[in-house]
Amino acid sequence: MVGRQVPSAHSAPGRPLPSEPVGPSLSSAPRTPAASSEGPSAADVSPAARSRARPAASHGSSGSSGSSRPSRSSPSHPTTSWTGARALAERLGRSAPRAAHRLPLDRALGHVLAEAVVALTDLPSFDTSAMDGWVVAGPGPWSVREGEGVLAGHSTAVPLPDGTAVPIATGARIPSEATAVIRSEHAHADETKGLLHSTRPVVPGQDIRPRGQECRSGDQLLPVGTLVTPPVLGLAAAAGYDALVAVGRPRVDVLVLGDELLTVGLPREGLIRDALGPMLAPWLRALGAEVTAPKRLGDDADALRRALTTSDADLIVTTGGTAAGPVDHVHPVLADTGAELLVDGVAVRPGHPMLLARFPDGGPYLVGLPGNPLAAVSGLLTLAEPLLRGIAGRPAQDAFRVPVHEEVQGHPHDTRLVPVVHRGDRVVPLHYNGPAMLRGIAAADGLAVVPPGGVRSGTEVEILDLPWASATPWTEGCFT
Repeated sequence: MVGRQVPSAHSAPGRPLPSEPVGPSLSSAPRTPAASSEGPSAADVSPAARSRARPAASHGSSGSSGSSRPSRSSPSHPTTSWTGARALAERLGRSAPRAAHRLPLDRALGHVLAEAVVALTDLPSFDTSAMDGWVVAGPGPWSVREGEGVLAGHSTAVPLPDGTAVPIATGARIPSEATAVIRSEHAHADETKGLLHSTRPVVPGQDIRPRGQECRSGDQLLPVGTLVTPPVLGLAAAAGYDALVAVGRPRVDVLVLGDELLTVGLPREGLIRDALGPMLAPWLRALGAEVTAPKRLGDDADALRRALTTSDADLIVTTGGTAAGPVDHVHPVLADTGAELLVDGVAVRPGHPMLLARFPDGGPYLVGLPGNPLAAVSGLLTLAEPLLRGIAGRPAQDAFRVPVHEEVQGHPHDTRLVPVVHRGDRVVPLHYNGPAMLRGIAAADGLAVVPPGGVRSGTEVEILDLPWASATPWTEGCFT
């Protein structure tokens, strides 16, 4: 991820940066903590937004097309600041957490612990050999006991008399009275005399893992809120757990709107490929959600109303239809169903026509994403990601900021999210960052949060990591 000092595929040898400047560089060192994610409330509206009408939406189409439709102007819902929108989404999620369940280890991956993992036994629960070799008692040389050996999984034999040695396997229980283990490569057995010699000095306790070395019974191993990863599963199993108490994953329905969308083949006759359906479900799963197969509803208000009123998800994500064009049905349908509009437009580019609503009587939340692909990504990171994190009980990642060594252009009034890539000790802004473009974000490690008006050299900006950033390939031609 951006800011994590790990080798990156972007810095592979033989793939130099272009000879011309590639655009403003954001140094990844030193890192300093960003401000708390608990930013201003949803009522925190940029002064510029308060003093002007909502700008025309250049990317609020009903699908993932680039067609322009008029913006919805709503004096009762002024544009929310970007930090305020994210903070509100996370607070709402934390106020409606999923119920906890006892899950078998093979079903707990990706969930969040609702109960701490406490050691049920000492680890290791007995003295064990850390190496294959010989277990010895007392000073050497040692008399080799014929026909004996200690294997993992077998109970300990009789105590080992002083001055004797027997073969032992890694993980095997140490016989009582034993003083050390000699690695196979450091031992020499004189078969004619039946003696074992060490080629190195022997220190009492060497290569023995003593009982309780890792933890004692009752020690807390993992706190509430820990994300269950493969190593967490391994630790829980080692500590004696068969199941974990974890928060259920948020359930998400994805509704793809727009008559102009194709699911196969090349764009033709005014029709375009749906880019959001294939992208959103795996992205939401990467955020820890259980996602149903995307439903393509076209521009059908009745179909949208049925889908919204019959969903049993925790969150519904719609694509497009958030503006005020003739087939932009999201606002009217939300009003018809009695949903409460919590965020109606965010001061961010791309993606400002996004919205957040809550259905009555304990119904689901809805995040309405703009139809243009990169604008939809902006809405996903601004509203859906913090909301899901709160519902799932996931802790927020530590935000970090990096200094800018060149001027980075911003929007006059709104926050701007710019795809960036990690290159050695820099993060470099990428080209192809228009609201309808995915080429930049497909090559990115994260997004730089550029405040209104842009930033001068030496100013720090926040970086939003992407969950798969460490696997991103270096891509030619995407640098500014």
